[in-house]
Amino acid sequence: MREVGFRGGGFAPRNLPFAGALTLVLVVASWQIAASLGWISTRFLPAPLAIIQALVGLAQSGELRLHLAASLSRLAWGWAAGTAAGLMVGFALGLFSLARTPGLAIVSALFPVPKIALVPLFIVWFGIGEGSKLVTLGFGVFFPTVINTLAGVDGVSRSLIRMGQSFGLSRTAILTKIVLPGALPAILAGFRITTATAIILLVAAEMIGAEYGIGAFVLSAGNLYDTDALLAGITVLSLLGLSISWAISRLERWLLAWR
Repeated sequence: MREVGFRGGGFAPRNLPFAGALTLVLVVASWQIAASLGWISTRFLPAPLAIIQALVGLAQSGELRLHLAASLSRLAWGWAAGTAAGLMVGFALGLFSLARTPGLAIVSALFPVPKIALVPLFIVWFGIGEGSKLVTLGFGVFFPTVINTLAGVDGVSRSLIRMGQSFGLSRTAILTKIVLPGALPAILAGFRITTATAIILLVAAEMIGAEYGIGAFVLSAGNLYDTDALLAGITVLSLLGLSISWAISRLERWLLAWR
């Protein structure tokens, strides 16, 4: 009799970090080769080496540190405020019937509104300083966090909740030991969306009335047709996004180790 091999190993994709890094290296190397051979006009798309030289110059002059510090501060405060508010509202909608229908009506009405379009209105309300920028980020982060948190709470198996109730667990214990762990995968997936959204809104907000920040730097470089500096700023934003994505992956590995 022939032995039948194991058939249950499918649909379990694994992360291959080296493959991702190799892909980026190949793309950048191909870009550099194409620019060196004249296949790409460096007047409109500078070669990677020119962008690296621009980044080194910005770092040595201290300009990069000023812009990056301003952007990171706004990103951290705006994202944290929007996330905290979104988590509270999302759990309220998922757990309380009185909050669910009215809250969903408001979220459904405001979520499709482009947040970038509200930047001028926030400037009128909160001024051209830091207030309008932080509100823009927080407002943009708030709604995706609410929706992902609500989806995570709704996705928790009700049989597990009833089992906890049958064993006499308190409401607090059910929330912390059953509902929260069950909703965490959706919440953390939402973090990837909200951090990317926050970076986009950060750049848009900084392009309107900011002296320092990556968005203000990119706008200034574009106005001067300094494509090397322009793409250097975009590279910083890309590296910022990659760093945040890596941090969220580590957070998922730590918080979801039970899976």
